[in-house]
Amino acid sequence: MSVNGKKVLHMDRNPYYGGESSSITPLEELYKRFGISDSPPESMGRGRDWNVDLIPKFLMANGKNTVCQLVKMLLYTEVTRYLDFKVVEGSFVYKGGKIYKVPSTETEALASNLMGMFEKRRFRKFLVFVANFDENDPKTFEGVDPKLTTMGEVYKKFDLGQDVIDFTGHALALYRTDDYLEQLCLETINRIKLYSESLARYGKSPYLYPLYGLGELPQGFARLSAIYGGTYMLNKPVDEIVMEGGHVVGVKSEGEVARCKQLICDPSYIPDRVHKVGQVIRVICVLSHPIKNTNDANSCQIIIPQNQVNRKSDIYVCMISYAHNVAAQGKYIAIASTTVETSDPEAEIEPALELLEPIDQKFVAISDMYDPRDDGTESQIFASRSYDATTHFETTCNDIKDIYKRMTGSDFDFENMKRKQNDVFGEDEQ
Repeated sequence: MSVNGKKVLHMDRNPYYGGESSSITPLEELYKRFGISDSPPESMGRGRDWNVDLIPKFLMANGKNTVCQLVKMLLYTEVTRYLDFKVVEGSFVYKGGKIYKVPSTETEALASNLMGMFEKRRFRKFLVFVANFDENDPKTFEGVDPKLTTMGEVYKKFDLGQDVIDFTGHALALYRTDDYLEQLCLETINRIKLYSESLARYGKSPYLYPLYGLGELPQGFARLSAIYGGTYMLNKPVDEIVMEGGHVVGVKSEGEVARCKQLICDPSYIPDRVHKVGQVIRVICVLSHPIKNTNDANSCQIIIPQNQVNRKSDIYVCMISYAHNVAAQGKYIAIASTTVETSDPEAEIEPALELLEPIDQKFVAISDMYDPRDDGTESQIFASRSYDATTHFETTCNDIKDIYKRMTGSDFDFENMKRKQNDVFGEDEQ
């Protein structure tokens, strides 16, 4: 909005950037936040060496033809100038109580212990088909019409078994449920392509993670906004949203009103304008060791597909460590998350926690998820959706683009954003 010439005032009741998706430092602050009265033991090292994410997310790196939406936003808005990234060392999938590296290339497919010999060959043929598939070239279709064929039918064509379908759909295409099986196949093929191309670019996994934690992302956007005249106020309580004739006209804080024409906020600021749509459980675990069967990786993602644990939604594990400047030397942070389905969320997340044993300390958060009650066009109050359980930013980026369209009446245009920045910074600096 700042780049588009809007005057932006950003108020935050918290003393830190990022709201729900901040990185908490020092470690003492995390203990206090979760009501654990004891201060961290000496074995945890210095408190200021920790930056602990409250919401676990990785960024999908860009491939040759397709780019993760958030990476695209970071590149086009030049927020990358404020950030340093490290490649996540491995991507794993859970099957029958064990974890295996996710195979996404023909070579890896043939070497994987996830499948038997005949299944490997079939999966390899499937990957070759996906790699060669071009929606503009019918010669690459091999009898699969992207306008008519569902993804379930594609799997059937290559005679892939349920376990292979599970890890392809959930660990490669990153779907949260199996609904995609009934949908046309093109979206899934493109998602698998994105994963494979990202992996080809960086080697160990298709994921990136910012040094010093995800809290660096909102700080990067704050710096960019400031260049364009945006003003940021932390530790600023919001007492009231001021309305006139059904429209927002300002925000009252400490006796003063900041006037505005449009307001963007997360659901916690406007509880009467949102409705609950579910819950997420996240468990932050501090470890003194890498996760077993990950080749001693300093960082990794593990996806537990729903069918493997008789659930409707997947369980995710993100692990990062001292190598990312988010923990003391020799320490690891693993965050398990899933959508709550029963009245006993901690039992639901247990399959993930078993993979992490022994755990030095865990912090359990069960959060309500909210959606806005309306599209905001009448009141001009635009609420974001709560963060879901996924460990990537695609659903969040879709929400951002949706808010942008409702506010401005037009789609978010990456190219236009780039042109505007060229006007400010000049081509050379780009």
